[in-house]
Order: sequence, then C-alpha cells, then structure tokens
Amino acid sequence: MRIHITYTGGTIGMVESEHGLVPGADMAGWLRQLLSGSDELTPDQVSLTQLDPLIDSSNATPENWQTMIDDLRTHRDDADAFVVLHGTDTMSYSSAALSYALTDFGKPVIFTGSQHPLGRIESDAAANMTGALNAALSGRVGRNRRAILDSATSANKANANKAHESVCLFFGHHLFAGNRVTKASSWAFEGFHAPSTGTLACTGTPWEWEPFDNPCEGWSDPAPYTRHDVAVIDVAPGMSAARLAAMLDPLPEAVLLRAYGVGNIPSDEPGFADVIARTLEHGVPVVVASQCQQANVMLGRYETGDALARAGAIGTGDMTLEAAYAKIIFLLSQGVKGDDFADWMGRSIAGEITVQQ
Repeated sequence: MRIHITYTGGTIGMVESEHGLVPGADMAGWLRQLLSGSDELTPDQVSLTQLDPLIDSSNATPENWQTMIDDLRTHRDDADAFVVLHGTDTMSYSSAALSYALTDFGKPVIFTGSQHPLGRIESDAAANMTGALNAALSGRVGRNRRAILDSATSANKANANKAHESVCLFFGHHLFAGNRVTKASSWAFEGFHAPSTGTLACTGTPWEWEPFDNPCEGWSDPAPYTRHDVAVIDVAPGMSAARLAAMLDPLPEAVLLRAYGVGNIPSDEPGFADVIARTLEHGVPVVVASQCQQANVMLGRYETGDALARAGAIGTGDMTLEAAYAKIIFLLSQGVKGDDFADWMGRSIAGEITVQQ
C-alpha cells in the first residue's frame, strides 16, 4: 500500500509566532516519527507534497481547491490512497468541493487536520492522522467507481452507485462523507458532524462501519475551479427588503440565501419576496438553504416559502451549507447556467444530496 499526503497548511502544522499561530512545523519529520515501528505502513511507503504557500484554511479559495485537485491527479498513479492535511475552518468546504471534481478518481481521499498543533502535548494531531491513514488502508473507502462503470455487467454498474464516498473526512474518531459534513465546534476534539446522514465509521477494536448507500451521477472531465461572485445571505427577524436589495447591488452571479426551517422567509415584510423575484428575473439563480444544520429544504411547504417557489428559487434539499456553496461554485466553473443549473442543483453529483424518488 502506498499513501500520498497533500499538506495544505492548517492548525496541525502550525507553530507559535509573535502574531499567533502560523504554518512552520516539520511535517515530514513528524510523519517519519509517527510511522516508525509500524507493521502496516513504513515511511518509505508514504510520499508528501507540501503546497506553497501553506495557508490558514480561513484564506482558502476555489483556486486552492484546484491546487489540491491538481496535486492529487499528478500523483494518482503513484499511490493507492491519499490524505489531505487541511485546516479545520474550511475543511468541509474543501472536502465537498473535491468530491464533485474527483468522482472519476477511483481512489480514497481522506481529509483530516487537528484542533491543536502537532507539537503540543494535548494535540489531537496524531489520533486524526492515524485515523485518516487507517481509513485509507481499510479498503472500504473510494472503491474504484470508474473501474466498476467500465465493467461489462449491469449488476456491477448498479453497485457503483452504492460505493462509499471517494472523498471523506476523518476527525475525532469518526469518518464522514466529505460532502455531508460540517464543522460543529471550534474547540472540541469531535469537531465535525454530519447532521443529515451520520458517520461512515467510528474507530474502535474493530472499527464500526455503518451501511451507507450513496447514489451519484458523477461528472466527467470537470473544468478547473475558478472564483465566482456568490452572495451568501442570512435572513434575520426584522430584516427589510431595502437591506436585502442593498446586499444584492451590484448583482452577484448567484445567491445562497439561508432562510428559516424548510426554506421560509418573512412573507409579511413588504417587498422582501419581490427583491428575490427581481433577482431571478435578471438571470441570477437564487439557491435557498436552511439555517438549521439538520434540515430538508422544501420550498412552498409553508405560505412563507411559497413566494420563493413560485419565483423559481432552488431549494438545497438536505445539503449542508458547505456542500451547497461548493456545488454552486463547481457548476459555475463548468459554465452551467439557467434551467440546467437549477436541474443540477437537485441532482446528486457525488452523493451530496438525497434525491427524492
């Protein structure tokens, strides 16, 4: 088994400076020490790319997502599985973004990081790193969907849609699908959870694996990620139509509106729904998510969301905010617009949404 590690930065490899934590730890030396004496994986079975520059994940952009993708594709034939070391703040955005771009990758990609730098005695870095490596070595993640689809039998092709995610996230003794997870705590060692789907596995002796059907359509030969102007707006009690309109001037390329519950807005606020309708009339897609971490957006279920449904807004179903945002950027990067954009937001590219039958 050969493992390739893409080190992007983040708390796991940070050291103290006069202005706070900054990247600077000897990641290669730490990994050699961590693997010394292992019966399953030796240091010479592991390769490492240290991206330049290393970043705090709060500075991540779609261009950084593409840099990770490029490194993984460069080393695809050199390794059997991959680990991405990443900061926790935007790890769930990056893992979702990579899941859309790597549906044809066919090998496990496991994101992880830590709440404390690796040099601290109380750090969770070693536990998360070894957990990610174990997930990569398990043979249970990222079954080669591409190879299955190339198989001659229709039964095997059907099984391709039941494979576990190729892109996962390991943190705090749990493995998650990379596009179903959200950061839940800035300090707890169990810092992530998957509100709609739960875990793929939990560490133990042995690991406990959960059954998880993850149907997806994939995306062939995706174009690179590029930056796009997407407005993310939270609805709040007392928010006026004038304030909403000001937030949308000038018009962005797309809007991700975080509404209440199953996709409700203040319908009694004069002109509020009209602002959304005018935005849609200008050809700007409006995607409606929920402020609830565990939700299934159903526009029109209540009168307070009916105006959005009639205007042509798009609900996110049970996608996380991070998965929905990354999907919007992905589709815009592919040049998808209009009715096709609305259609793909409701379809499963990489298992990010539960498609209603």
